[in-house]
Amino acid sequence: MGPLRNIVVGAMSKDQEMIRIKSAEGHIFIVDRKSAMVSGTIKSMLTGPGSFTENEQSEIHFPLISTRILEKVIQYFYFKLRYTNHTPNPKIPEFNIEPEIALELLMAANYLDT
Repeated sequence: MGPLRNIVVGAMSKDQEMIRIKSAEGHIFIVDRKSAMVSGTIKSMLTGPGSFTENEQSEIHFPLISTRILEKVIQYFYFKLRYTNHTPNPKIPEFNIEPEIALELLMAANYLDT
């Protein structure tokens, strides 16, 4: 896998809480809640009215999104969070997307409202 790594989580506040995001192949990414909420779909699952199982278990399974695509989407969560309203550095680096995954990535981003 790429630069994402699973980490061990200690006691944290709700804003610092980590969630698990599971791909179609069963790979689990551990992502901080704030970054994951870049996705409108994930935000709705974690904060919406009602009692979503995903919110109670802090785990979301996306059975139709492959590990490779989900990893790229999660990289974008962190990228967007870092560079949104980032004024000290006016030059924002390009977020590289390999052409061979562009269509599948677009479909996943559309579903995740990212």
